[in-house]
Amino acid sequence: DSGMQQLIDTAALLRRRHQFRGYIHLKILPGASDSAVEEAMRLSTAVSLNIEVPGRKHFQKVSSSKDFDADIIRPLKLMAKLAAKGGSAEGVKCTTQFIVGASDESDSDILKYMTGLYERLKFRRVYFSAYQPGLGDSSIPGESMLALRNSAGSLLNREHRLYQADFLMRRYGFSEGEIPLDHDGFLSLDKDPKMLWAEAHQEFFPVNVNNAVKETLLKIPGIGPIFANRIIKKRLAGRLSNLAEIGLKGSNLALASRYAAF
Repeated sequence: DSGMQQLIDTAALLRRRHQFRGYIHLKILPGASDSAVEEAMRLSTAVSLNIEVPGRKHFQKVSSSKDFDADIIRPLKLMAKLAAKGGSAEGVKCTTQFIVGASDESDSDILKYMTGLYERLKFRRVYFSAYQPGLGDSSIPGESMLALRNSAGSLLNREHRLYQADFLMRRYGFSEGEIPLDHDGFLSLDKDPKMLWAEAHQEFFPVNVNNAVKETLLKIPGIGPIFANRIIKKRLAGRLSNLAEIGLKGSNLALASRYAAF
């Protein structure tokens, strides 16, 4: 709470003495008291407390000085409650972050927790950061460079694939169960998850772009929210006969055309 108070005092100085009305993002320190969390959120536009790893089992492997339930989960739930409609900090943006590869967690473990953060706690964003070997105690699982998935390049690739999965769930309407994983619960390091889903669900295609709803259009490889909206707007004026009509170009045009029908 001593460290938390310094953050709060700084934000209060900006808000009250200098009448700053712009964006302030405050970190919530693990183990902060309820009153400190609430005061920080009253002064902030956004707050974040990093969950670090998916679950108590993995947390115990990377930290011996913090308690997962008391120092991480309790304040995360409080942040969600305060930011919810009718809460004392209604509308404040709540975010968190996973350190990918710090423990021996699978991508499936992370996706399960990510689903809970979005669906139950209504967090706005989940971020990912690849673990950097050499910065932690040798007992931390992420310090082992023996496994391919823990090499520096692979960890960065895992981070990238998790961001892709996050976008599919947050912006494209995919459920956790639709994200393709291998038998060990990991995302492919070689191919993006949306493409893998399409290849595994050929019965879903081709999609008729002239009558499909937005959620269906977003399943087409090469089509994202911007172009899905363009399709819906364009077809109000008449039937589409080519995806080039909405400005789709290059490899995305060729890819989407393979999965679309008119």
